Amino acid sequence: MNNHPTITIAPNSSHPLTVHRLGYGTMRLTGEGIYGEPANRPGAIELLKTAISSGVNFLDTADYYGEDVTNRLIVEALYPYNDDLVICTKVGATRKPDKSWVPFDTPENLRTSIENNLRTLKQDQTPLVHFRVMLHSTTPFEKSMEAMYTLQEEGKILHVGVSNVTSEQLQTAIALGDVATVQNMYGHAQRTRLINTHGDNRGGEELLSICEANSIPLIPYFSLFTAMPVKDERIATIAARHNATEAQINIAWLLHKSPMILPIPGTSSLQHFKENMQAANIVLSAEDMEYLH
Repeated sequence: MNNHPTITIAPNSSHPLTVHRLGYGTMRLTGEGIYGEPANRPGAIELLKTAISSGVNFLDTADYYGEDVTNRLIVEALYPYNDDLVICTKVGATRKPDKSWVPFDTPENLRTSIENNLRTLKQDQTPLVHFRVMLHSTTPFEKSMEAMYTLQEEGKILHVGVSNVTSEQLQTAIALGDVATVQNMYGHAQRTRLINTHGDNRGGEELLSICEANSIPLIPYFSLFTAMPVKDERIATIAARHNATEAQINIAWLLHKSPMILPIPGTSSLQHFKENMQAANIVLSAEDMEYLH
């Protein structure tokens, strides 16, 4: 992590959080379909411990991963936590027994989720919570965000972030209160406008521009080249040039693209985790970045 050591979340607040600029997303530690216990529980515990010993001090989780599986794994592996560890969680969704993902975003739902995260993570206050927007929600975005800021005022949340938002929703959230971070799909293959079935934009350079203008870190998910069906041979070319994997080049590209990007590549493989961490040592030249433009 020598080339891009740290990033500060909520730098203008009274409680800024400075973390190393490669975090770890825990979602892949769950069972098949992001549900249930991992096939290799000891391996999941080892991976979390290795992440921390490797210098990672930003973990992304959610109580609907599993359900509650990643939260419980984090506690088993890492509690009591290091003072510099920032555990970021998400609310706004839940799971049905058929493993489907459904909105859970009324003010009452959000309070229930926050209290559940605090209980399962053994925390008195969660450092950072993303409100995840579900596409088929019937709860107005403003109502959900107002509930998040109320929970922040009560001291249950230190910093509020948003996830899976349109640029318009991000601007609305900024108008309602302090937005610490944005967690959206973003990567080399996902920079253009991502138009979903509702016809709105939940990705692309516009969101990054808003984040940069407001000193809001962008935390990309599904950012790895191997995570999406969209392929770009330019990544393979640069990977060969640097004797690196395509996944490593994607992470390196994110780190070079903007100082406001905080990648959280997730994996259940200890080998892949170590490879992901090595991506921080890859120096892409201006020529490389222009080629990948």
